[in-house]
Amino acid sequence: MRSSKSRSRNKNRNNRPTGGNIINRVFDSSGPDGKVRGTPQQIIEKYNQLHRDAFLSGDRVDAENFAQHAEHYTRLLAEAQREVDAKREEQEEQNRQRQAERDRERQERLKAQEAAANDPSSMDQPEAAPSGDDADSGLVETPEEKPRRPRRPRKPRPNPDEGPKEGNAPEAAE
Repeated sequence: MRSSKSRSRNKNRNNRPTGGNIINRVFDSSGPDGKVRGTPQQIIEKYNQLHRDAFLSGDRVDAENFAQHAEHYTRLLAEAQREVDAKREEQEEQNRQRQAERDRERQERLKAQEAAANDPSSMDQPEAAPSGDDADSGLVETPEEKPRRPRRPRKPRPNPDEGPKEGNAPEAAE
């Protein structure tokens, strides 16, 4: 069971709106006809429907009120969409710049490799190994180089069906 102190500490944190994605965020709109809950697109559709209903019933004041509510959420959604598009454009531009930099680096590497391949004098040559059977030749002996000893054949296993032989039987304790 939680104590009342921990509940009061968490109470204020949960109600704060996060900056996050407004397009998918759920809003509670207190309109003239009660609360409307949903994403901005859903709220816009609901207020437009309420506007049509009020207009068809001849209530011009309510129809205008619903239209203004729908327009508010339309503006809010349009601004959020502009921000999302601006962020997307910025990220795409950064990706294009990174890709262009990678392409330049790749071209430089290819040119350097081609230049090195065309000019064999600039290539690093391996050093000549010392000749003779020096003990300190710098080479490491690997298992493939060692001669293998022939393996001994295995002793046959006793057959369990034959039972113990006289010499192999354990002595009974007295």
